[in-house]
Amino acid sequence: MTETADRFMAGSTAKAEDLEHRKKINFNIGRYDAVVPMGKQQFADVGLARERAKNCKWRAIGNLDKQLEEFETVFSQRGGKVIWAEDAKQALQEIGEICRRKSCRTIVKSKSMVTEEIKLNHFLGEQGIESIETDLGEYIQQLDGEPPYHIVTPAMHKSKEDVARLFHDKLNTDPNLTPEQLTLVAREKLRLKYPEAEIGITGANFIISDIGAIAVTENEGNARLSCAFPKTHIVIAGIEKVIPSMLDLGLFWPLLATYGTGQRLTVYNTIVTGPRQPGEADGPEEMYVILLDNGRTNILANAKSRESLYCIRCGACLNACPVYKNIGGHTYGTTYSGPIGAVITPHLKGMEDWKHLSYASSLCGNCTEVCAVKINLHELLLDNRHEAVESGYSTWSEKIAWKVWKSSSLNRSLMNAGNKKLKNWMVNKLFKAWTAHRGDLDFADAPFNQQWKRRRRAGR
Repeated sequence: MTETADRFMAGSTAKAEDLEHRKKINFNIGRYDAVVPMGKQQFADVGLARERAKNCKWRAIGNLDKQLEEFETVFSQRGGKVIWAEDAKQALQEIGEICRRKSCRTIVKSKSMVTEEIKLNHFLGEQGIESIETDLGEYIQQLDGEPPYHIVTPAMHKSKEDVARLFHDKLNTDPNLTPEQLTLVAREKLRLKYPEAEIGITGANFIISDIGAIAVTENEGNARLSCAFPKTHIVIAGIEKVIPSMLDLGLFWPLLATYGTGQRLTVYNTIVTGPRQPGEADGPEEMYVILLDNGRTNILANAKSRESLYCIRCGACLNACPVYKNIGGHTYGTTYSGPIGAVITPHLKGMEDWKHLSYASSLCGNCTEVCAVKINLHELLLDNRHEAVESGYSTWSEKIAWKVWKSSSLNRSLMNAGNKKLKNWMVNKLFKAWTAHRGDLDFADAPFNQQWKRRRRAGR
């Protein structure tokens, strides 16, 4: 077992026994579950809307090269600059070069999972540049020195009391402040940073091909401020975020809002088409869009896993997953947690070291059931497991165990051989891996086929 898998098993074992963590997560996800049905009421046929969105992403990903080239052409005509980054190292080098040219000392940054993926804040800190998270949840996590816990709700694992204590420790506030008061404290401190920042950095929920723009959806307005105040705006987005047309936002924005937070529409939805144009009153003087690969073409090249690139990062699969609810987001040890993270991480970071995530699933299919764009997530998890085995990444003991199980399952005499006590001993004691993190199996006194024959003979 690799070091990453060892850490995952140790972390998940500890977190699954943390009842306080489970209480907080169930409370927060319970509030989400209560409002999502209300958001769905805006759709005449929510299933059809999801199917249309999936087909739209299928077309976009199927023509990804043309879609991105069209975006670059149109965006560049308005003075924007597009940078293609093959990996995280190249993206960071480009950002560092822009920061040097601008003599940047302060950056304001809106919520972006792709910046977490490339560890941007750590890089900027090494360059002596202050990077301030302006999203409230991300700001809380930054104060606590933790990465985001959830794709949409970075501080989901914290209660209001936890946040109040954190603000007291880090900002010297009253430890009994209400959530509203804590929000006002964060607003007061963050609003001072926008005018002094030389560069603003955002992600992009969507890259719009036909009009050469990026779309950002948010509930706090911090991304708009990060775009508009600094003289330079840098967007970092994965290449899979592309959609063909601005008209598609009429479908994707409501779906993202409903499945992300239970809203009909998020509060701020912004389309940014480039730097400030002649006659415009505000906006950046320069705008860069960094299109990040960082392993995504590995997924694109895989006929089965390609479907995972349809993801719009709504986080619904995390909220539905029984494993995520028990072990939490940080246990996964990677940027993207939950079912979607378990699907894409082995392809982004290497199957050998990260295949264990695809086994961290009950395969109940609830993630597929709630996916906004109908990605067959539980089937992709199975495909990952199959690929790991075919690539020779399973252990010798695992191969032997499954070979014995297969041979026994296909042979009726072997299945009927031995009594209940012997079978229990073999599974629960001999093959200890099965019961290391599960309860003991308890075989019936007789196999089903023998019970069936007895019932038939007895006329039942």
